[in-house]
Amino acid sequence: MANEARESVLMRWGDGLNRWTQRWIPDALVIVWILSIITFILTLIWGQTDAKGALVAWGKGFWALLGFSMQMCLIMMTGYILACSPPIKRLLDGLSSLPNPTKPWQAILAMCLFSMITAWLNWGLSLIGSAMFALFLVRRNPDTDYRLLVAAAYLGLGCTWHSGLSGSATLLVNTPDNFLIKSGLLTSTISTSETIFTAFNIILVIIIVVVVTALMTAMHPSKEKTYKVDQAMLDKLKLYEGPERPARMESASEWMNWWPGFSIIVAAAGLIWLVLDFVQKGFAQAINLDNINLFFLMLGILFHWRPWSFLKATEDAAKAVWGIVIQFPFYAGIFGLFKFTALATVMTQAFVAICSPATYLLVVYWYAGLLNYLIPSGGGEWAVTAPYLIPAAKELGVSLPKTVLTYAWGDMLTDMIQPFWAIAMLAVAKLQFREIMGWLIMVFFVYFIITSIAFLIYPMI
Repeated sequence: MANEARESVLMRWGDGLNRWTQRWIPDALVIVWILSIITFILTLIWGQTDAKGALVAWGKGFWALLGFSMQMCLIMMTGYILACSPPIKRLLDGLSSLPNPTKPWQAILAMCLFSMITAWLNWGLSLIGSAMFALFLVRRNPDTDYRLLVAAAYLGLGCTWHSGLSGSATLLVNTPDNFLIKSGLLTSTISTSETIFTAFNIILVIIIVVVVTALMTAMHPSKEKTYKVDQAMLDKLKLYEGPERPARMESASEWMNWWPGFSIIVAAAGLIWLVLDFVQKGFAQAINLDNINLFFLMLGILFHWRPWSFLKATEDAAKAVWGIVIQFPFYAGIFGLFKFTALATVMTQAFVAICSPATYLLVVYWYAGLLNYLIPSGGGEWAVTAPYLIPAAKELGVSLPKTVLTYAWGDMLTDMIQPFWAIAMLAVAKLQFREIMGWLIMVFFVYFIITSIAFLIYPMI
């Protein structure tokens, strides 16, 4: 009876929040247009410029993030391509056999760990790989609640991705000649040894993974209330299938498209270059957006083995990045309004006025989480907020690496209750966001309490 009441409350919460989101939150492209208009108006009020000056600032910034946009696209694409490769699919099939089918909580345990650990490595891999893993798991563990399983598959995007090796902000500030250095906000790169690989970050990741995994396994409903997948739905849950190799090659061009030698040569060259770069710079300094993308790109080429298989996976992955391509120039326009007017100075002074060195990181954490619900792209939000968060940290004497890491965690705060990044995953899983929202709300509250305490303590460390 208690389980039924708890489940009913969770589902009501999830359904209510999902309906509110569908009614009031438009598509991400419309949101960035609205934010552009709001920022333009704020520029006219506080930017010490007229409409012409504001328009010039917007235009000067519009193409400032082209390199960063491509880096974000490649993170998504390389993760997607890798998740679709035959070796990864065989790995997922093998891992799905580990949980005991008579103990459904074990499948939830496996899904939680897989989602959060792979997201720490590459969020694109986690997003699609976790959706695929859920399909393998539900086939071998039919008594597992499918809604809870898919909710667990989304945890990587809500709990660990921006603290790991594909985090937008942390890797960007360690990338040479990034837009923050070019604009003068930073004078040099910030090594990942000061952000991702700090004891604080690693310990907080471990705590979150352990607590969230325990919570999700404990929330598995009773056998009578379990949402099971019937055979008709199983038939709809299709995994990505690569092209079938022809039994006979009709032309030299077709043979070259399928010859694995090209993949081996290209992948070997890329991986050898990476080894040389890591040896020269050191591991922490070499972990940046360019090198992470190169690594996963070469791994995707190698794992697909044949060029045509890789190209077809790339074609499928391209469908997932259109939002980044079209939205980031508008985020860059907002960046220009901050950078080329006095608006960034005003925002900086506002943060300095309401914060002290002891509270700044906690305020940044909450602020980044709140804004993330409107700007679901971690990279896009960083481009908008960095022009005033970094100067405010400097003025208050707060560590810049700590500020970057705090923003990264704050950007994840509301990802669990933001359906934007779940679209691709839910398309594979054949569920609606409201069907998993209830579970994620409960995780959100626990996550919020733990991380808020952590970032209240962080300035003292």
